[in-house]
Amino acid sequence: MVAFVLSIIVTALLALGINWYTKRCPADKVFTWGEAMLFATYVFFIFWWIYGVVPHQWLVWADSELNWRPDRHIVGPKLFWTGEQGVVEWALPFTLSYLIIRDIIAVVIYIVALGGNVVMWRSWQQRGQAKDEPTSTSEYGRPLIKDGVGS
Repeated sequence: MVAFVLSIIVTALLALGINWYTKRCPADKVFTWGEAMLFATYVFFIFWWIYGVVPHQWLVWADSELNWRPDRHIVGPKLFWTGEQGVVEWALPFTLSYLIIRDIIAVVIYIVALGGNVVMWRSWQQRGQAKDEPTSTSEYGRPLIKDGVGS
């Protein structure tokens, strides 16, 4: 558990580093070859960490300390209408093992990482762009115009 939690903390720190540099770097900055190689190495390290280390630490933790094996099935509590079966066995038409839940969580880790990847690239590409200021609108949603302007 410690290794998995530490891998999540390192991921957050690496993402905060990119966010900090995105806000600091102007959009028209011309990078030198050395800077480009340094940042490419940093981004490669983040990809290796997020797509390799974090899911690996989850799988190791689930296999060792949580003991989620394929022969352990999720059955849930037994209720009076389920008979000898647990609630999960009674409600699902298939057998659900902890190994399946472990793999689903690993897939969710990859999906969250991919979503974060898209968000970070988008924030990098849109740095330095002027944000549109909201115009005041009437209660019907139309923009308010001063008298005598535009008529």
